[in-house]
Amino acid sequence: MKLSCSGIILWPAFSEKSERLRKEDNTYVFYVNRKAEKAMIEKAVEDIFNVKVEKVRTVTTSPKLRRRGAHFGYTSQYKKAYIKLAKGSAISGFEAA
Repeated sequence: MKLSCSGIILWPAFSEKSERLRKEDNTYVFYVNRKAEKAMIEKAVEDIFNVKVEKVRTVTTSPKLRRRGAHFGYTSQYKKAYIKLAKGSAISGFEAA
């Protein structure tokens, strides 16, 4: 499978949990392409942000049925990557968020 670096990393996840992980554990959270593999994600983060990645964990959610009144629908399916950086590495731009 051939994906570009910009096609693998979609956008960062900004939530209370991701901010806590970033501050305490030097772990950054990104939404990634569902077809991306861990090795591809690691290479993309290292190429884009010029940092050393220590570990990559991924979570894929399945769509869930939701109902509002008489209407039914499904939530979106997505994949998140938890990227733990090596000691001393940091991605600039997240501190202001």
